[in-house]
Amino acid sequence: MKILCISDQIDPQVYSPLIKERFSGVDFVLSAGDLPLDYLDYIISCLNKPLFFVFGNHHLNELKHYRGIWNMPYEEEKVYFCCGAVHLGSCVKIENGMILAGLGGCKRYNRGENQFSEFEMFLEITKIIPKLLWNRIFRRRFLDILLTHAPPSGIHDKNDKCHQGFKIFLWFMKVFKPKYLIHGHIHLYDLSDVRSTKYLNTTVINAYSHYLVNLGE
Repeated sequence: MKILCISDQIDPQVYSPLIKERFSGVDFVLSAGDLPLDYLDYIISCLNKPLFFVFGNHHLNELKHYRGIWNMPYEEEKVYFCCGAVHLGSCVKIENGMILAGLGGCKRYNRGENQFSEFEMFLEITKIIPKLLWNRIFRRRFLDILLTHAPPSGIHDKNDKCHQGFKIFLWFMKVFKPKYLIHGHIHLYDLSDVRSTKYLNTTVINAYSHYLVNLGE
């Protein structure tokens, strides 16, 4: 199984007439945030594959609608769902037998939207714990992939307040043991930099621009 992971940058290799030739073999797409919805729409339209996403700390115009706040006529609401992508923020979904969960946003660094303290992110995690426990009982595992925008603390993150990772993600990986944690938020100015790091039972991957995960390897 092959997964196309994207985040933070509109990649000319993806946003290209050759997208089908380059990525037709992927089974689904994961977007780790800070990408406009029309870019996700383009990928879905070209590849005709499922796409799951979380919001980051930019491109947040549609965030309130995916959180279920309805304050506009029905016909206008369709605009925010026409891209066909599935919002994975603070919820659990299954695709191709893979259990996916998502946690959007980043560490709080100003008064902007979709920023969380460690405790606030813990509260987001509590929203998905019941489904994770259900999976452990009936599917013999909590989940396979956790999709986040921010990285875990000390793994691929930076020292500045904006780009620090969440310590609670380290606890999450220890307790729920996902095979992968896919994150964005950390820009790579040299794509040869470390993008994949093993932490306990979890492979942590920075999806900046684009990254292919082959679950058969």
